[in-house]
Amino acid sequence: MWKWDVVWQVMPDILNGLVVTLEAVAGGMVLALLLGLLWAVMRRSKSHYISWPAWGVVEFVRSTPLLVQLFFVYYVMIDIVGRGFSPLMTGILVLGVHYSCYTAEVYRAGLDGIARGQWNAAKALNLTPYQTYRYVILPQAIPPILPNLGNYLIAMLKEAPLLSTITVLEILNEAKIFGNEHYRYLEPLTIVGVLFILLSLLAGLSVEWLRKRTAAMTS
Repeated sequence: MWKWDVVWQVMPDILNGLVVTLEAVAGGMVLALLLGLLWAVMRRSKSHYISWPAWGVVEFVRSTPLLVQLFFVYYVMIDIVGRGFSPLMTGILVLGVHYSCYTAEVYRAGLDGIARGQWNAAKALNLTPYQTYRYVILPQAIPPILPNLGNYLIAMLKEAPLLSTITVLEILNEAKIFGNEHYRYLEPLTIVGVLFILLSLLAGLSVEWLRKRTAAMTS
């Protein structure tokens, strides 16, 4: 039977876990956006010494499960380098690197969609590679791909509970701890499910608004 007193009892822990989840997703997404752009630019380099390592990193990370990457960084890296990261920092790092390899393909599609004449014009104006990307290419390439980047935000949000496997006190882990201590799982897990549905719907609506906004800007 559903008990509202259990709901009020577990809500502070759930909200604390929600904050940690949002921190992990926000930090991971920022890292994924920055690293993804770096991988995409490197893969477009004419130098094989730059493009091939970037290709190797992207393909390797995309070909291994996120859970394996979490375990490796959290449990193995400490033996290799002599020290490890906190659980939350590990989660942010792994989420960011993992999803950067997907956002890199989105960026690459946007960059490939820029007409060759734009690149030639920037070269004719004697712009540096940085100036070409900063002032000519990226302002045209990024708006159309923003909705696709937003989709990976939703995907990251739904995979954030995997961080509980490395002891991050995110929303699902808080619910499990409460359930183990009080032998009540119905209320905490139901609340977690409802919150994830609401967050996913909110993120989905934001992506749809972004899609319409960018479509209006580029039309």
